[in-house]
Amino acid sequence: MDTILVIDDDDQLRISFCKLLKEEKYAVISAASGEVGIEMVKQNTLDLVILDMRLPGINGMETFKRIKKIDSKLPVIIITAFGTTEIAIEATKMGAYDYVLKPFDVPDMLNLIEQAIEAGYFMRSPVKVDAAPDQDAGDAIIGQSKLMQDVYKSIGRVSQTDATVLILGESGTGKELVARAIYQHGLRADKAFLIINCVAIPENLLESELFGYEKGAFTGASHRHIGKIEQADDGTVFLDEIGDMPLNIQAKILRLLQEKSIERLGGEETIPVDVRIVAATNKKLEQAIKDKKFREDLYFRLKVVTIELPSLRDRPDDIHSLISYYMVKFSNELKIDNPGFQKEALKQLNRYDWPGNIRELLNLIQKVLIFNRGAPVSTGDIEQVINKKEKIKPTGKIQLNDIKDWVRQLLSKSSENYRFDDFIDIVSSIVVAEALKITNGNRSKAAKLLSLSRPTLHAKIDKYNIKLKTEISDQQE
Repeated sequence: MDTILVIDDDDQLRISFCKLLKEEKYAVISAASGEVGIEMVKQNTLDLVILDMRLPGINGMETFKRIKKIDSKLPVIIITAFGTTEIAIEATKMGAYDYVLKPFDVPDMLNLIEQAIEAGYFMRSPVKVDAAPDQDAGDAIIGQSKLMQDVYKSIGRVSQTDATVLILGESGTGKELVARAIYQHGLRADKAFLIINCVAIPENLLESELFGYEKGAFTGASHRHIGKIEQADDGTVFLDEIGDMPLNIQAKILRLLQEKSIERLGGEETIPVDVRIVAATNKKLEQAIKDKKFREDLYFRLKVVTIELPSLRDRPDDIHSLISYYMVKFSNELKIDNPGFQKEALKQLNRYDWPGNIRELLNLIQKVLIFNRGAPVSTGDIEQVINKKEKIKPTGKIQLNDIKDWVRQLLSKSSENYRFDDFIDIVSSIVVAEALKITNGNRSKAAKLLSLSRPTLHAKIDKYNIKLKTEISDQQE
């Protein structure tokens, strides 16, 4: 269970906030002053600090500085009234994960908390290389094949430089783990590591997420906001799925690599930024260049060092090592016995072509552990997981006919032309909204309910402009 420390002198807000976080299954401790909060950081293993900027005694900025001296990789989210925004911005430049203005939107805040805890985990949890399975099995890059030995050598060589790295490979081959290993073994391991998924963030938000914006840059820009690249100054930024990045933003990334500077949206000030860029994609960038979907000059800037990750079907000898390691890891996490695999079942896994690569294998391991209840995994168990394709249909003729009637009504309107995607979007928005209602706005639970990744769910919420109108308000400071 993730542990969060809330430091705020507003008793009403602090108590309400702690109650909300406990309902979200976080372990929560709190402090009404910076002095007490600092002692709690020293005495507890924390995953996140939420810090108010205006405090009695030691103010929020000084509290933040002391927290960072104790644990430089502990993520801190600043909460602030509008009048102390500039101080919060300074804290963000110094390493705070982000800042939020009071009163804040609860679902957005919970989303930010998830992201910050995840970022802290990536910075603080080591990625083991070709580790043996044991009781402390964590995240690891597994495999002893020649292809993987070449990957290990590349990680070792590039880690001790500041060179830009381009990681190529199919979906599910472990590109994020390689990026984390490069960071953790690199020269900037004591600085920030931020991940930006270029697919998960809607195109209209990606530019401001990366580069920030000035007050008045667009409707709703009520204050200056620092982007992720500026936040990660002196650290490392991992641009995942960069092959899907829009061309206009590619031009700004190129400028960053060439000139080591950025401009915020709506601003004219050139801001020097020193970050290491590690990028990854499952796209064939050479073809994307031919199709004019990716800049050739950016491609050559990115591939100073290229690491190509092999597909799982190209290294079948590593499958048993992966199974051994992750059976230990997942059985420990699920608190169930490790039943092992029957010999025929292991042979069957070697014959499968793994279109989803390691991600698909790990998904299979988790499912058979849950449903086998301690029995050794058989060929039948594997076939059930791999071949199971449940199709959910509306139950009852009335529901199905209602949907059909609705589609006919829309299609029969001569004044409007509906594309197939329009119908999909309408239905998708309803499904996402209902999942959020059922889970009381808990995005993690809604993502699990819909079998979506959190970034994909967040992207759909933004795309369909779905908002839960729940806010925590506070008294004026």
